[in-house]
Amino acid sequence: MSNEMTIPASYLKEFTKQVFERMGCPPAQAEEAADCLNQADLRGVDSHGVARLSGYIRLWEQKRLNAVPQMKIVHETPSTAVLDGDLGLGLVTAPEAMRIAMQKARNVGSGWVAVKNSNHYGIAGYHAMMALSEDMIGISLTNASPLVSPTFSKSRFLGTNPIAVAIPAQQEPPFVMDMATTTVANGKLEVLQRKGEDAPLGWAQDQEGQPTTDAFVLKKGGSMLPLGGDRLHGGHKGYCLGAMVDIFSAVLSGANYGPWVPPFVAFLEPPANPVGDGIGHFLGAFRIDAFRPASEFKAHMDNWIRTFRNAEVVAGEEKVLIPGDPEREMTEERLKNGIPVQNAVVEDLQQLAQKFNLTFNPTQHD
Repeated sequence: MSNEMTIPASYLKEFTKQVFERMGCPPAQAEEAADCLNQADLRGVDSHGVARLSGYIRLWEQKRLNAVPQMKIVHETPSTAVLDGDLGLGLVTAPEAMRIAMQKARNVGSGWVAVKNSNHYGIAGYHAMMALSEDMIGISLTNASPLVSPTFSKSRFLGTNPIAVAIPAQQEPPFVMDMATTTVANGKLEVLQRKGEDAPLGWAQDQEGQPTTDAFVLKKGGSMLPLGGDRLHGGHKGYCLGAMVDIFSAVLSGANYGPWVPPFVAFLEPPANPVGDGIGHFLGAFRIDAFRPASEFKAHMDNWIRTFRNAEVVAGEEKVLIPGDPEREMTEERLKNGIPVQNAVVEDLQQLAQKFNLTFNPTQHD
């Protein structure tokens, strides 16, 4: 018996939108939030797609998430702003921040927006890629639940704190880097938990700081490791990258940072002594023609991409990948054949349908 069901992307997106609307989100915001989760699933980032939907609902039920946020700029200059997300979905506040950044870039060449008082914002790449349509380079950062230990520590002080950069090309697909600053994203451990599989060594450590393969280790007081794993393999560099994201996203905006970041899971209470407001993000956009003609730049990006794509391949490997290639190929495949959803997630969606008096029956989808 299969442990997953394949569901058309369009059906998942429409159902997700309906759930957000039943939660109280205005239709346009529900559409954007659903699209963000849907794009995660299409791109193969299953940990940040529809599997997260029930988590947002639990936060809303505990009044830790505002379905109808009144977002407002609380400080700005011609090229910068701080956006107060009013505890809204990060799936909504981050795109709004990127729109502000892009408008500033249109006016003065670049725009940078720090966000406070927000929540989990899905995949970082979604927000960075918004800039591509206007010949801009997009940058997206966020801090996250403190589950990661700094190098030489067993304290959970950082999140998976992703970095995404999207760069347009001319004829070639865009360069899209979207990466956690940990060895893997937390969602990958959640996927292993649902499958009943162990984690590879180097992903996490137990509560005493010892290496472990236990996919449930975070629930037992353990922690994830920075990109690189231990000091010998460059874990200190991942720690530095995660720290940079935390500072840009939260110390700069006035959000919570380090161990004070409110956890995504609703069963854990936020720290009683916050140092800021909610979760923080940092979004940036800058016009290519602020540096050189966009057509000239994109022609050279084509050349860069083709050069690296044609690099000599080591024995046993098929090809050299450009950042964004695997996600683009996965999107094409899943748009055609559907999105595989694990049975545990299907059960979550069925429960949400019952909760909100909706229909979830993808097998009847035409």
